Amino acid sequence: MSLQHTISEHVKVAIQELYSADLKSVELQATRKEFEGDITVVIFPILRIVKGNPVHIGEAVGKHLVDHVEEVKDYNVVKGFLNLVIADSYYLNFFTSIKDNERFGLGNVREDDKAVMVEFSSPNTNKPLHLGHVRNILLGYAVAEIIKASGKKVYKTQIINDRGIHICKSMLAWQKFGEGETPESTGLKGDKLVGNYYVKFDQLYKTQIAELIAQGVSEEEAKKEAPILIEAQEMLRKWETGDPEVVRLWKMMNQWVYAGFDQTYKTIGVDFDSYYYESNTYLLGKDNIEEGLSKGVFFKKEDGSVWCDLTDEGLDEKLVLRSDGTAVYMTQDIGTAIQRVKDNPDVGGMIYTVGNEQDYHFKVLFLILKKLGYDWAKHLHHLSYGMVDLPSGKMKSREGTVVDADDLMVEMTETAEEASKELGKLEGYSEEEKQEIYKIIGLGSLKYYILKVDPKKRILFNPEESVDLKGNTGSFIQYTYARIQAILRKADFEYTKACKDIRLHPKEKELIKQLELYPEVIQNAANELSPALVANYTYDLVKTYNSFFQNVSIFGADSDPEKNFRVQLSEVVGNTIKSAFGLLGINVPDRM
Repeated sequence: MSLQHTISEHVKVAIQELYSADLKSVELQATRKEFEGDITVVIFPILRIVKGNPVHIGEAVGKHLVDHVEEVKDYNVVKGFLNLVIADSYYLNFFTSIKDNERFGLGNVREDDKAVMVEFSSPNTNKPLHLGHVRNILLGYAVAEIIKASGKKVYKTQIINDRGIHICKSMLAWQKFGEGETPESTGLKGDKLVGNYYVKFDQLYKTQIAELIAQGVSEEEAKKEAPILIEAQEMLRKWETGDPEVVRLWKMMNQWVYAGFDQTYKTIGVDFDSYYYESNTYLLGKDNIEEGLSKGVFFKKEDGSVWCDLTDEGLDEKLVLRSDGTAVYMTQDIGTAIQRVKDNPDVGGMIYTVGNEQDYHFKVLFLILKKLGYDWAKHLHHLSYGMVDLPSGKMKSREGTVVDADDLMVEMTETAEEASKELGKLEGYSEEEKQEIYKIIGLGSLKYYILKVDPKKRILFNPEESVDLKGNTGSFIQYTYARIQAILRKADFEYTKACKDIRLHPKEKELIKQLELYPEVIQNAANELSPALVANYTYDLVKTYNSFFQNVSIFGADSDPEKNFRVQLSEVVGNTIKSAFGLLGINVPDRM
């Protein structure tokens, strides 16, 4: 039972004994820094059932708590706030319980719990991953790791959009202009090579539109009649009918892209448990539509098209099957969701990491799956996020001005190198070791800058700002971790002994209180699907540690037990930083 729960229960008892009133809940909060105390009982809500002066009520409850709760050492009342001073022994006992616990803060998976499937990345195979994908990937991966840390089984998956007219555009341009070039012959990553031909297609398409308009064709008609678009549509038709030559070209170019994606995923440090391909799933869902028709979930219009009426839920009618019997994206998504649970029967919910422009789509998808009667549909979530901008403005992939994910990661590593050289603390390291540290700092800065922001908010990403060693940045936190490792290297004495009967410095107490929050932060972040809670907790922990470091001498302590304790406290803080950053997919360097 937590101390907060114990205090809450005793406040209820005090109100019953002192005022013969039943208190349903107690509001607790951390004591504000300007007042003495650790935990504050807010008296104002109690006035709803107990009439009287809040200061007098606070005094009476405070006395009761000191008399009945061993951990409450003293109290003071400021207006309607009862500030409780908690005994050092409570914090020392807590610290002792976690200092050797490698899984501090992490929950254990219960066998009877349902698993959660997290979908993220899900790119198209016609271009490389870009900055927008980076936010998607980092969010999805971090949410998966945080949910796992909260004590759930997690599957990480993606659906790769490997079919459709956009794929045929790259294929056709390569066929026309590629002259047989390959990733091997050009030295380009496969996804970059294919992406170049997607851009070539768009350039020729625009030229042809302009030529048609010059001949007197309307812009709307020109966009439909451009010869290269008609060729791409014909190629798509051939693919759908299984034309051997088109399918062979499609397989070859997709393999180039998959190999390129794998390199990017390896560099950014994410992995997946399963892959779904739209070329395999695009026919899924039709049987489910028939089933829904028989149950009355869907209805058929005169032209034969099938719809779902969501007007009672404040939405509109949604098409789920065209009049010619072909599927729409919604059909496919219905079928894919059902297929995933068939493939993984222990899945009890899914999280889709997709940009906020798809909010309406997922609202409809989840409603339809609930109407079809799937229990797991109650546990579907859309991890909706805002766009990432650079100071130069919005990215556009078709024009070839997209911010490439690989290039961005190289730039971040170079930016970290410049910042690290200014510090000049890597003497004695080989060039290879230095490059690895630069990469850890650069990628850590990128990931933290993106993940510290609430997913729903749009981000303006500034590479230079993200590597600043002051302020709320990943590199600032990494630097504190490296500082702690330096302290541990300097501690050439046995510091793992038990620390008892120490009088805590206020800064030490503050730091332990911050550590105490870690398990709750993980649970809250898992419930809210927000890595930002973990990121900003880590920043607060580091700020608290740096305040401790600046105000309390570690090796100049008055006694050996105090010196031992301060080194141990530093070690636990370092381990917690490493653990929290690990949930965000961020590594920490021992030196920087």
